[in-house]
Formats: sequence, C-alpha cells, structure tokens
Amino acid sequence: MPEAVAAIYHMTPLTLWEEQRASPSFVPPSLGDEGFIHCTAEPDRLLLVANRFYRGVSDAFIIVWIVPERLAAELRWEYADGHLFPHIYGPLNKGAVEQIVEFPRLADGSFRLPSEMGLFDS
Repeated sequence: MPEAVAAIYHMTPLTLWEEQRASPSFVPPSLGDEGFIHCTAEPDRLLLVANRFYRGVSDAFIIVWIVPERLAAELRWEYADGHLFPHIYGPLNKGAVEQIVEFPRLADGSFRLPSEMGLFDS
C-alpha cells in the first residue's frame, strides 16, 4: 500500500450519479460486475483511462473526489496493468466524497483534466 493519499478519484457518467442522488451511497455497475469500484490516486492515470476506454462514449462524465479515511467500505490497493490502483470493496458512502467536478472534453471528444485538479493535459 502506498503512503497516505489525500484523495482518490473515480470517474462515472453524470446520469448514473444523478440516478442515485437520493441514496446515501453510490453503487456503480463495476461493484456488481467485478466486486469493487475502480479508482485512482493519480490524475494523469485517470486521464489515461478516460481517453482509452471512454473517449467514444457520448455521456457527460464527472470526477468524484474521495477521502480514503472517510470510506465505510474496505479500500484495497491492487495491481492492474502493472500499476497500483485503489479499489473500494463496497458501496461508496457519500460522506467520503469531498468534491465532484465535471470531466471536461475537447472538441475531438478526448478528456482533459479540469483546472480544479491543478494539472493540465497539453
């Protein structure tokens, strides 16, 4: 497990988040399909995943900033594609969410990191 991180990030379609607005927790399809919620601790890795898997998806996406210490579910750091990722093994309790920001796109449909993340994809 890496040193303590201030935040981990999960991207999701805005419509999926909105559908679960009234719920105290968020349950994306990956929790049922794979048993965990995919996250990353690195904004540049988030951008890479977004452009690799979701560039052709027309939905609006958001980035959910999560404070690991506030999670009710178990957080495990696991290797995938040669990289260490945080995975949440249970519903995401919304009390662990620090902030939600739009995941902006360029005209060609590719994602770019929002200014709130302090990094830019040039």
